[in-house]
Amino acid sequence: QVQLVESGGGLVQAGGSLRLSCAASGSTSSLNVMGWYRQTPGNQRELVATISRGGSTNYADSVKGRFTISRDNTKNTVYLQMNSLAPEDTAVYYCKAQIMPSIKVYDYWGQGTQVTVSS
Repeated sequence: QVQLVESGGGLVQAGGSLRLSCAASGSTSSLNVMGWYRQTPGNQRELVATISRGGSTNYADSVKGRFTISRDNTKNTVYLQMNSLAPEDTAVYYCKAQIMPSIKVYDYWGQGTQVTVSS
């Protein structure tokens, strides 16, 4: 079992920045890929960025050049630095962690943190 606790969301003006944090606890020895997703009312949850334990990253086209995902394996924490925020970035942001204790793969989600960007 893995528990994910997110923090760092809030209200910012367009052009501003926020840094989201997601701390994992529990069975972290098998923690693999971690990532950030976001969801707005009436839409499906979409990928924002992912990062492997070794540091390989992947970003959605909409956030490339503005967002940076990183992780600290010693703290079992993943971060999302969000710069040049725009109103279309407003969403609930969810942290995701993938664990592989054996052959099976398990996905765990955080509770979500609200990011609101005003124009």
